[in-house]
Amino acid sequence: MTNDSMTNDEILKNNLDYTIFSWSKQSGLNPLNIKSAKGVYLYDRNDKKILDFSSQLMNMNIGHGHPRVKEAVMRQMDEVSFVHPGMITKARGELGKKLAEITPGSLKKTFFTNAGAEAIENAVKFARLYTGRHKIVSLYQSYHGASYGAMSVGGDPRKLPHDSQQSPNFIHVENPYFYRCPWNSATPEACTENALAHMERIIKYEGPGNVAAILMEGESGSSGCIKYPAGYWKGVRAIADKYGILLIADEVMSGFGRTGKWFGVDHHGVVPDIMCFAKGLTCGYIPLGGMIVKEELINHFNDKPLPLGLTYSAHAVACAAAVEVLKIYVDENLIDNASKMGAYMTSQVEKMKGKHPSIGDFRTTGLLGCVELVKNRDTKEPMAPWNASPSEMDIMNKVNAKLVELGLFTFVRWNYIFTCPPLCITKDEMDEGLEIISKAIAVADNYCN
Repeated sequence: MTNDSMTNDEILKNNLDYTIFSWSKQSGLNPLNIKSAKGVYLYDRNDKKILDFSSQLMNMNIGHGHPRVKEAVMRQMDEVSFVHPGMITKARGELGKKLAEITPGSLKKTFFTNAGAEAIENAVKFARLYTGRHKIVSLYQSYHGASYGAMSVGGDPRKLPHDSQQSPNFIHVENPYFYRCPWNSATPEACTENALAHMERIIKYEGPGNVAAILMEGESGSSGCIKYPAGYWKGVRAIADKYGILLIADEVMSGFGRTGKWFGVDHHGVVPDIMCFAKGLTCGYIPLGGMIVKEELINHFNDKPLPLGLTYSAHAVACAAAVEVLKIYVDENLIDNASKMGAYMTSQVEKMKGKHPSIGDFRTTGLLGCVELVKNRDTKEPMAPWNASPSEMDIMNKVNAKLVELGLFTFVRWNYIFTCPPLCITKDEMDEGLEIISKAIAVADNYCN
């Protein structure tokens, strides 16, 4: 039997019987059965059109089915598909040079990985090797990947079932989350001051001489797109400099135009010592990630081995895909479009607040955003609590069911609806998505008090 002659039920059965699904119970699943995709739309095997409003995992930045990436991959495979990472290819060098050009400051040399979690793992290893210190400071409400080290450095509660096996020496501090400020700050400026004082206090408790790095997302992502108040990133940079601590920016989700600039840190005028990336580097067409390091740091290993390595580091086909993707961002003006569409989305959601009492807050930087739903705007009681149990997700599950029914795919997590469409989205497509989201939010409105 050929794949083309398989029925929808047979395809579903093969997937359910022989593959494992992430972050899910393994029974009772009914996943979307996708046949094709183009631009901002997915099409299932019943030819239902689905608007992709989360760019899959916030990575499909250039949109689905771009022919130039396919052509670049095929050209590379006609030359060579894979070589030992100690060998070189044209695509590897071209990509490394381009990354040095678009990243800030003296970030220059890239170690290529297969994905974002590996980039984080290797950045942590590099920071510890370089400094001779062992502790890493990060934020509680953050996500950095699902491998042991990356999961441990993050604060996402999905790591809690692994709690007794977490990697050691990761220290967490509170986020500068002004909408739900841990210090009940009256202004964003005060929240910044309190968050920075808190971070420095914890570093002093842990011993600054023990801290190798501070690791933060360039802009907050799946923990709720918690916007850093003005001055926070610069304040963290100052703390790192004060104690000789390296600063690592995780741009896996916020990088490559997602926020309306090349990288999230570009909004804050900060140069990290190490930057991690993946997702938008190839937009999912081929897996690839990496960490780029300041030239003055990598020079530390000029005369001694750097003990990092991966079989598929700098994979030739993946590098060729990335080179073409970076050209597409520029040729199709996608980063500017992300900025404009983010501003337009903000204006439209502000209007939606007038008809939807359940909208408590909306946060976006470019096209990295979410709507936060509440039962009461005054008390800010969430429509579902942070780290909600299945029984506490009843309302938000109904909201998500309405989104799916109306033909929109995005992530509904706790009381958040994520709004992260591909950067190629048009005004008409944005209106289509927001109209569906408005109809779904109307379901939550019934539970306001």
